[in-house]
Amino acid sequence: MAVVGSYGVGLTFGSARVPERGETVIGTLFRTDDGGKGSNQAVGAARLGAEVSFLTAVGEDTFGDRAHELWKTEGVDASAVVRSAEPTMTAAILVEESGDNRIVIVPGALATLTPADVDGFSPQIEAADILLVQLEIPVGTALHALAVGRAAGVRTVLNPAPAPTEPITPVADYVVPNETEARAIPRSAATLVVTLGEQGARIGEDVVPAFPARVVDSTGAGDAFCAAFAVALAEGASDLDAVRWGCAAGAHMVEHPGVIPGLPSRAALEERLTVTAVGSTEATR
Repeated sequence: MAVVGSYGVGLTFGSARVPERGETVIGTLFRTDDGGKGSNQAVGAARLGAEVSFLTAVGEDTFGDRAHELWKTEGVDASAVVRSAEPTMTAAILVEESGDNRIVIVPGALATLTPADVDGFSPQIEAADILLVQLEIPVGTALHALAVGRAAGVRTVLNPAPAPTEPITPVADYVVPNETEARAIPRSAATLVVTLGEQGARIGEDVVPAFPARVVDSTGAGDAFCAAFAVALAEGASDLDAVRWGCAAGAHMVEHPGVIPGLPSRAALEERLTVTAVGSTEATR
């Protein structure tokens, strides 16, 4: 599998309330998390047993080094990752006790990822069973990656997140948005798979029910879904079964705090798939 997308680091600060202008407050927590939808999905696919090659851009900084350590640990081929003079994408996340948050994102190196970088990654794309792309990188670069995949006869999956500010018409075999993102994607020949949170997912007119889950943290559920969906397709599963894999992975994710810790192993996913989905074991219309 080939993945073209993002890596970034989230710096989370917790406090009773966010400071007013010119004010300093004492915080209650600090956490540094690996993130970026592309990296999350690459790691998720590798944990499920896929051979994954990943293209992104990170800085010549400690966060870039941290990224490479993650990919090495998780068995993701990051040999094509671009090292940029710009800093690794970073997000500062201020969280109040109420749960409200304020986020500042600096794209940094991600903004430097170009179609030419994708062309350099084309051997990995051409050798893949599936190409998985997201939109936290420049949209033109993401669309070029899909075009390279389609030209090579590789099945392509686009997770259009975050939702583009302007409508796009991607040339992809599968488009996997949530309900909000789906509104920014004009109808096309692609197979549309809409994730519905606790309701499961819809493919065409079929709704695949969600699996039972005790929700602890819903962050990253879409990434877990996309990774499992793509791996299932790569292994020859039907579209409906691939959606079931995605729903099972999402259910596992929401029961765990943090994204990387919550991505399921192959054994965990297979165990979840034996559980009766909420409402039915079959897709409904």
